[in-house]
Amino acid sequence: MRASPRPYRPLTPEGKHPRYKKMDLLRSFAIVVLTGSMLSGCFSGKDWRTASRESAGIAPDPSLTREAVLQVYGADAWGWRGWFAIHTWIAAKRTGESEYTVYDVVGWREYRGLPVMRIARDVPDRYWFGEKPRILREHRGPGVDDLIDAVDEAARAYPWKTIYKVFPGPNSNTFTAWIALRVPELELNLPLSAIGSGYASP
Repeated sequence: MRASPRPYRPLTPEGKHPRYKKMDLLRSFAIVVLTGSMLSGCFSGKDWRTASRESAGIAPDPSLTREAVLQVYGADAWGWRGWFAIHTWIAAKRTGESEYTVYDVVGWREYRGLPVMRIARDVPDRYWFGEKPRILREHRGPGVDDLIDAVDEAARAYPWKTIYKVFPGPNSNTFTAWIALRVPELELNLPLSAIGSGYASP
């Protein structure tokens, strides 16, 4: 008996089978990442130790703002990763509070033997090591205190408090996505550049 012929797969306009086209794309992506890493190391004058962590002046001044505020921030990741990825975090203050609470995950804490997840009173809108943050979602006013309570509860239930992996996760975006999934009232849709957010999906 003759073997059944392989199913026909049309060629792409470049004369390649689709699977080889995908392999070319993966190779190109790898080259971009490696090149970015090398260029960053060779030509970047930035030093994370001296990069700005000051306030970007985005969040409402808590001493002048009585209403509850909840903000989700994103900023380009440090170094060459910032070409295609962001770092995200959440900042909130309840009605009448004079300080913000920041909810975030920071990978370097793992090297110091600390939990990577952090809940602390802090400046809400710090530059992420020289990169200016932007607001991804904001809630203010009536009803936001309850939303903050829900976010706080979800954050404390985060299952990877001591584990961090840049890819595929869990990382800072996994943490933010975890909260968004458990608090749908947050109405947060993270961008594709929030690499690691998919790790939180069931």
